Amino acid sequence: MVQFDLHHQDCVEGMAKLPNESVDLVVTSPPYNLGIGYRKYFDRQDRESYLRWCRKWAAEVQRNLKSNGSFFLNIGSAPSNPMLPHEIAIELRDLLVLQNTIHWIKSIAIRDREGDLQSHGHFKPINSKRFLNDCQEYIFHFTKSGRVEIGRLDLGVPYQDKSNIARWRHTRDSDLRCRGNTWFIPYETIQSRAKERPHPATFPVQLAEWCIKLHGVSRVQTMLDPFLGIGNSAVAAQRCGVKKFIGFEIDETYLAEAKRRIRES
Repeated sequence: MVQFDLHHQDCVEGMAKLPNESVDLVVTSPPYNLGIGYRKYFDRQDRESYLRWCRKWAAEVQRNLKSNGSFFLNIGSAPSNPMLPHEIAIELRDLLVLQNTIHWIKSIAIRDREGDLQSHGHFKPINSKRFLNDCQEYIFHFTKSGRVEIGRLDLGVPYQDKSNIARWRHTRDSDLRCRGNTWFIPYETIQSRAKERPHPATFPVQLAEWCIKLHGVSRVQTMLDPFLGIGNSAVAAQRCGVKKFIGFEIDETYLAEAKRRIRES
C-alpha cells in the first residue's frame, strides 16, 4: 500500500517543511504561464516574475531531492511563445543538471507498412496561417549531478529487425532496446471533460508511470508532486507500488478529485 501525504497548500510553503534530501523522485507539471483557466491560480504573469517563481519552487525541489534522485518536469508551450520551456531550463541550470530531454508526442501521423497514412493520438487544432498544430511537449529530466543511472530498458521496446540482437554487442542477446527520448503517449479518449478530466492541463497517468519506471521503481521510496492537480502522478505511484507519495495542491476541488481518483484506482 502506498502511503499518501496530500496537502491543500502552496507547494513552496509545503516543500520548505520537508527534510533535506528526503525525496527520490519528483514528477510534476507546473502552470505554463499561457493564460490557462485554472480555478485558483492566475496563469498570466509577466515573463520575469514567472521565471523567478519557477526558480523559487525549483530551489525547494533541489533541496528536497536526494543526490541520486530524478526530477521530471513536464512543460509545454504555445506556438507564439516557443522559448518558454527552454527559458525555464536555463533559469534552473545553476540549481540542477539537465540530464535528458524527452519529447512527449501527443499526436503523430505515420504511414503503415502498406503505405496508408494513419493518425494516432489527440491534439488541439490551431486556427492559424502562421503556426503548425502543436503535437508535443517537453519532459526535462533534471538531476543534481547529471550522472544518475536510469532504467533504460525498463521502458525497452523489442527490435523490429531481430538480426540486430546477435549483430550488435550491446544487446547482450536481449530483444530490448532503449526507447529513446521520443515518447508517444496519447490522452485517453473521454466523453466529458467536466466529469472525467476536470482540470484544464493534465498529463496522462502513463507519462508519470514511465518517469517512475525510467528512474527505477525499486529505487523510489518517496515520490513528490508539487503541483498535484487531479492526481495523475499519484495514481501512477499507486500503480507502480511506490512506498510514499507527497503532493501539494492549492485548489481544494482539484485535491478532492485527486483523492477520489486514488481511492477508485
